Amino acid sequence: MLYIGIIFVLVFLDQISKYEIDTWLIEGETFPVIGDFFHLTYVKNRGIAFGMFQGKLDIISILTVVVIFGLGFYFYKNREKFSVVEKLGYSFILGGAIGNIIDRIYRGFVIDMIDFRGIWVFVFNLADVWINIGVILIIIDSLLESKSKKRN
Repeated sequence: MLYIGIIFVLVFLDQISKYEIDTWLIEGETFPVIGDFFHLTYVKNRGIAFGMFQGKLDIISILTVVVIFGLGFYFYKNREKFSVVEKLGYSFILGGAIGNIIDRIYRGFVIDMIDFRGIWVFVFNLADVWINIGVILIIIDSLLESKSKKRN
């Protein structure tokens, strides 16, 4: 139940951030937060990661829903076997995936706004951050488990 709550909080934070950007800025508008390094920039992404598959929203949405249900089912069926870190990882991935599919279904595009110009050219959102945190947590858990097995 705790992890369902975490998923809901992550989706809520993602959707609130997108609502605020949609209310506060117009598409293409940018607001410098830290000089020319970090901006909030309103981008409508009609594709997936790094802007790939632009305009293929129907295919992307169907595949994303299938992946969300598959991952959710896998998480539910194996929850007793997973460590706390792994459970958190799956919660973050599901929270991010749900946040972005809500946009695709509700808006017809995903709102991106986090713009680190000093690092790269891609603009992303909190859902993307959640997915990456989840993947990193699962990798860390896997490495710790592997290290633990080597000790034994």
